[in-house]
Amino acid sequence: MNATTVAVDLAKSVFQLAVADEHWRIVETQRLTRTQFERWFANRDVNLVIMEACGSAHHWGRWLNGLGIEVRLLPTQYIRAYVKRNKTDEADAAALLEAARASDMRPVRVKSVEQQALQGMHRIRSLWMGTRTSRINALRGFCREFGIAIPVGARTGIEAISRVLADPGTAVPDLIRGTAKLLIEEIRLLEGRVAQLERELAALARLNPACTTLLSIPGIGLLTATAMVAATSGDVSHFKDARHFSS
Repeated sequence: MNATTVAVDLAKSVFQLAVADEHWRIVETQRLTRTQFERWFANRDVNLVIMEACGSAHHWGRWLNGLGIEVRLLPTQYIRAYVKRNKTDEADAAALLEAARASDMRPVRVKSVEQQALQGMHRIRSLWMGTRTSRINALRGFCREFGIAIPVGARTGIEAISRVLADPGTAVPDLIRGTAKLLIEEIRLLEGRVAQLERELAALARLNPACTTLLSIPGIGLLTATAMVAATSGDVSHFKDARHFSS
């Protein structure tokens, strides 16, 4: 058996493999645990591994590259059209082989550890900002229930709410005032964490040539520059044109 290509349907604990020969015919299927998957490639002569660009795909892509195996990550949104029957792990693995043969299917580059860490920082910031916004909106709603109008704007709103809660003559009842102050404290804590994270991003940007170049372009700030570098590593040569890059 001359198996040259392996399609892998990734999962948290069980991996489905479709092994194909040089003519892209499936000659073997395997269903492996994580430990078995790590051992499976030890005694195999595999030239190419195809995976969907989903969760953990970049980790496994780096690991397989370290074994000297070429990895091709395919965009998730294009794989479904190649599933020929009911969606199962085995059908998904077979669909990956079919999709990889399409001449217009552009693979996703395997991200480095640094890129994924940088993307993780951006996602953590987004989570904190979302939590901050939800807390502010909740406080606005509480104040509105007691006939107090809070001006628009996050920072202006927080300051106005803080003054309302600090005023002993406010219409906000004592019963909820103490708990509302805890929300204000939580918002301040989140703002401090966001500010610290942005300082770390600024320090990283100063050391990264691609970020420095992007920051020199009018209209591109710290968050946009670091997010673009996290997504592309600063190299956009694999995009076929500017429209492809912007999408």
